[in-house]
Amino acid sequence: MSSLTALGGATALALAVVLPAQAASDGRVATTAGTRGAPAAARHMNLNCGNGYRSKYDTPTATIQCPDVFNPVAAFGHYVGHDEPGVWFDSSVPGSGNHARWQLTLPTDPAPSSVPGAKIYSFEQHVAFWFGMALCASQSFPEQVSTCKPDSDSNIVNPKTSATHSGSAYLELQFYPPGSTAMPSGISCNGTQWCAAMNVWSYYQDPVTGKFLNSTCQAKVGGSELDNFAFVTRNGKPVGPPNPLTATSATFTPNANVLYMNQGDKVGVTIEDSRAGLTVRLDDHTSHRSGTMTASAANGFAQMVFAPDPSTECSSTPYTFRPMYSTSSIQTRATWTAFPYNIAWSDETGHFDYCSQVDNSTGKCTGDEGAGANKEPADSDDFECFPASAATRDPVGGCIAPNYGFDGPPYLKDWPNGSKSRPTPIMFSSPLTGRHFTVNYAHNALAAPLPFNEAGGGHQPSCDIYTATGCTKLPLTDDGTPAAFYPYFYTTRVAGCTWGEGTDVPGLTVRDFGKLSQYGTYDRNVYYTGTSGPYKYSSVFIKNYPRNECPAPRRESHS
Repeated sequence: MSSLTALGGATALALAVVLPAQAASDGRVATTAGTRGAPAAARHMNLNCGNGYRSKYDTPTATIQCPDVFNPVAAFGHYVGHDEPGVWFDSSVPGSGNHARWQLTLPTDPAPSSVPGAKIYSFEQHVAFWFGMALCASQSFPEQVSTCKPDSDSNIVNPKTSATHSGSAYLELQFYPPGSTAMPSGISCNGTQWCAAMNVWSYYQDPVTGKFLNSTCQAKVGGSELDNFAFVTRNGKPVGPPNPLTATSATFTPNANVLYMNQGDKVGVTIEDSRAGLTVRLDDHTSHRSGTMTASAANGFAQMVFAPDPSTECSSTPYTFRPMYSTSSIQTRATWTAFPYNIAWSDETGHFDYCSQVDNSTGKCTGDEGAGANKEPADSDDFECFPASAATRDPVGGCIAPNYGFDGPPYLKDWPNGSKSRPTPIMFSSPLTGRHFTVNYAHNALAAPLPFNEAGGGHQPSCDIYTATGCTKLPLTDDGTPAAFYPYFYTTRVAGCTWGEGTDVPGLTVRDFGKLSQYGTYDRNVYYTGTSGPYKYSSVFIKNYPRNECPAPRRESHS
């Protein structure tokens, strides 16, 4: 079976897009497809996990980068995949799967430019980056067990031998870059600051029967992969209803209560279980401001009631999400995500390319993509686009749909390198766990989802994730030539040891682990449950290191 056949292929599908939203007067953008300005707060709004393809359900949507599901064609009708290289962390210490703290330094962008493309900005490299954790969700995939014991490794079940795994959700604590007001859809903070949001993703499918949440309900909520969304706020209260059945435009529109973080700020990131439920806390050590959010029923978080066709029931039930496991390893994962992570940091990259002319009615690029020697007529992955007149920092037009052609700025050597015309890198520590956050994780892995992206994108037909052959660490562009660049991770001596991403920075990089060779080989150990029983594919290149290659100081360092 070829990868494209199994994933369903995407090359023959016509593209439809989420329409551009107009910048609001306060520097934010409305997130509703096909509307101008901010819609009424009472209006229901769905999420669109389809990478800018218009949902078959004609409802207002906010486009957010969702975790990749293992069977995207079944879920969406076409291939959906994101490029998200990451650093994953393993530990057998009890509590390491539900109690973690990182230190983060946010990038600083260059000053706004009047010369198109003369500088590079963070939003051109990342639509978001996130910290993750696997959670209990009794109504989520695989729908075989009605209970889930929080914070317990009793939930570990190998899909190779059994489908009776408890239902799981996955947390992505997403950080959104400044300058994203230029984006035609998705989540915006403002033109100069960062903000963050708790995204708790569930997947409503029974893989044994093959049935999804019923089509009537999917029409109301926007599909089968659904999110409880809430900005991290100063008072811990959501700005709008988090759950997918009751979310409105207010849910996705940041207000004055949201925790805004300045460029270059040093932020403590804590994710842990609490009496009230899964809680995230951000402590900005630079501004001395803090924000929090708890995924609790009291805050309006809920699960959809799983009711497949022929039912037409569409209801949600209040639910307090909690971490699923005690420890962290490749076994402690959500069994529906394409990639086998639990405690993880990942970058949502590969979502920007330049565009010389945009059709504002469709959001498609109708001119040339790329710049300089990379300029060529726009192609099928150039949608969700905005004109140069909408940009707030770099006066260029661009598109933020996934760049399956691997030829946009994230795949050029335009990453932070110490130049003042580029941003500073994201820098983050390895997490600490233990009762007082003094225990390092024992191992880390470096992973890149290139097999999944190359096979599904359709430009590398020899790449087959079922036989783990033909995929390359430097992906092929849609012209059939190797991409100019692919980002990798390195360590620094900042605050003892921190991770950076992109390309080596003179005077900062200590180790880069062989650049692309750091991603190792195909992961051949992951199984999924399907209607015909268990099966396996290799979705990532990964190298599991025998130790923690960048241990964090055992006390907080804000320097």
